[in-house]
Amino acid sequence: MKWINHIVVTGTLVYLATLDPLSAVSSMAGSVLPDKIEGRPPKEKKAYWQWRKKHRTITHWPVIYLFPMAIILLILHKQYLPTEYTFPLHLGVFVLLGALLHILEDAVCGKVPLLSRKKKIGLHLFRVTSVGEYIFVVGLLIVAILARIYIGF
Repeated sequence: MKWINHIVVTGTLVYLATLDPLSAVSSMAGSVLPDKIEGRPPKEKKAYWQWRKKHRTITHWPVIYLFPMAIILLILHKQYLPTEYTFPLHLGVFVLLGALLHILEDAVCGKVPLLSRKKKIGLHLFRVTSVGEYIFVVGLLIVAILARIYIGF
């Protein structure tokens, strides 16, 4: 998916689920994290294909985001810290959630590692930057908004 679509989808879904703008903005920051860590694709053809081989590998493996998220949630749940120190941890959870949603969104248009970082799975419902991507994004947002209105999700 294009970065703008990652940002819009993630921010909208998190806002609709939490009704908290700060959580939504934090998740939007995390929604480009896996690609940001990888870096931009090079312009030179040979270098591009070398980069492409490594694209959606370790940076798109959910475990590297789930593990720190679990630790943070454990700390928050056990209340090891006074509440005035937990604010950054809450933001961190939503940044990591944004990264996880990025991976899930990429799994819809390509393949990403799931349990094993070497074996990729995905649906490949559309090509990145295609009309299908934008139809998917708009459709998903409409369904999410309707779910919030009618179900209260």
